[in-house]
Amino acid sequence: MRVRDLLFLTAALAIAGAVPAIAAEDPRGPLYAGAVAPMNQTIETRLLPRMAVLADKLLAEKRDMTLDGVKVFEADDKFLPGKIAVGLAYLIIDTPRNDPRSAKYLAAYRQIADMTVDDPNETWGVYYYCQAIVMLKQAGLLDQAISPATLDKLKAKLDWRRFVRERDMTLIGLPNNYYGVAFSVARLRYRLGWEDASASEALLARTLDHYRQYSGQYGFADETDGDGRFDRYSVLLIGEISHRLIEAGMPASPEVRAWLRRSVDLMLPRLNPRGEGFEYGRSIGTYGETAFLEVLTAAAKLGVLTPEEKAMAYAFSARVAARYMDFWFDPATSSVDMWGHGRRTDAYRGKHRILGENLSLGRQYIYTNAIWNELGFKDKAPDPGFQAWLDRLPKRTVTWFARGRYDRLVVTLRDGGHVIGLPIINGGEGQHMNTPYYPIPFSPGMLQGVADGVFPQLLPRLTLEDGARLAPLAYAKGVKVEGRGARTTVSYAQDQLDRLGGKAPVADDRVGLSTTYRFEPGRISRTDVFTPKPGVMIKATDLAFASFSGQAETRGGTTAFGTGDVTGFKVEGLSCSTRALADEPAYRSPTGAMTSLTSCAAAAGTTGPVTISWEITYR
Repeated sequence: MRVRDLLFLTAALAIAGAVPAIAAEDPRGPLYAGAVAPMNQTIETRLLPRMAVLADKLLAEKRDMTLDGVKVFEADDKFLPGKIAVGLAYLIIDTPRNDPRSAKYLAAYRQIADMTVDDPNETWGVYYYCQAIVMLKQAGLLDQAISPATLDKLKAKLDWRRFVRERDMTLIGLPNNYYGVAFSVARLRYRLGWEDASASEALLARTLDHYRQYSGQYGFADETDGDGRFDRYSVLLIGEISHRLIEAGMPASPEVRAWLRRSVDLMLPRLNPRGEGFEYGRSIGTYGETAFLEVLTAAAKLGVLTPEEKAMAYAFSARVAARYMDFWFDPATSSVDMWGHGRRTDAYRGKHRILGENLSLGRQYIYTNAIWNELGFKDKAPDPGFQAWLDRLPKRTVTWFARGRYDRLVVTLRDGGHVIGLPIINGGEGQHMNTPYYPIPFSPGMLQGVADGVFPQLLPRLTLEDGARLAPLAYAKGVKVEGRGARTTVSYAQDQLDRLGGKAPVADDRVGLSTTYRFEPGRISRTDVFTPKPGVMIKATDLAFASFSGQAETRGGTTAFGTGDVTGFKVEGLSCSTRALADEPAYRSPTGAMTSLTSCAAAAGTTGPVTISWEITYR
């Protein structure tokens, strides 16, 4: 469908009210239990019209553009020029040359390129801009879209050397997923004739060497240089690498395909009828869903999936796309919304990046949809047997990331309509203190963390006599996962706790710990036994549970809920109280505001072992 048709369609949709907003109080969004629209129809008739209007607004308003109250060019989005370049490139290329809009779009693109050439544009923005220039060159429109003087400036500025040390090919203060960005930039520069192939080949080798070194025997990328943080990026990175190889027309080695298959094996047992993605770690919410989309699409393209898996991956992708428009996109603002309706995301994805997030997310859907179309799924109805296939998935899956001095893994459990994850993945600086990295159970719309949030969510926090605050976050060892019938038991020890207050974990061996989780249908329990060294006093202990349930009544350590998926929360070893939450910023999850907070504490000092346990019951 051409852009000019999309613009007319958008107006018709707005009049008809065909794109409803999801109620803000629903923490999960729609359930696609039955039929769902083919992915290509969602992209062409719902997403692209909205993107076309957004692009038209940008072309008209330029530096003065405002989106949902944000002056987008005053918002310090360091990727924005590149995202604009690639987003508008799709618009220009899709507009027929004999359409009167074509000349207008090209002239406006040229003006915006001149206007933004000296704006900050880093890493991902460099990649996006290089991709846009390649697209325009292939379409024969580069000379019309970008002036020679601006192109000369871009050639100098759009360089991987701005974030990689050329002498040893190491990243400059960036997490490891940026190796793939650097390779992509170098390869695009080669395709543009700006440099030879040697840098891209060296960066690809470096990317794969680093992946090999820090993924170890299990094939998942450590986000740090060996400190053991495994999150969404650890699973997504090989998908991003695979897509960059696909874009560059380069083959994926058997090793790359094997790594990609590891990510697929983690994801398949987590598929669900709602299109929900990662529930733990950073940059989740809608990006937790596109992570699944990117990995599964790359796996389908590279022949890593069986025919049945490919059909189910497409059925899930169609649900992810529908969810984006039904749940994440707000027609009132013509924008994705990760910040309103009680939602909260990581600070670096704040609302100041609203335009860039619309463009980058839209691009992910456009290019993954193009791959599914190429694979024969264009306008194809998703397999009606998807739910039956979900019902046959294993109820318990254990995925190891690392074993040795400390253990890292995620346990995935399926219980009725819930996918429950227990991630033990926390190490390295920057995130260890934040709730999305806690070794606690997560389940969308039922058990969630708060982006950048620091409070003792389902995790006892100790205060010692000297004021030090310790939490059992980063030093799990000897993890055992045992299954018997419908019960799953996870146990581990920590002979050091994490002393809070610093950017990186600080090991404190004054208190040791043994932890046991038990998962049964409708029930989760955790028991901690803290053992202080002789002479060490535990001055106080606190614990919290921010949930989506309401109408709470607490007596002693037992809380009953009248609404929501969680029906009860029982704590032993602490005294508790519960209060209602009214969309408080400190207790907003990626998908919506939590509605109640149970706070538990014990102030009596002790020098002996302390046992604290909790039990959650749910529908």
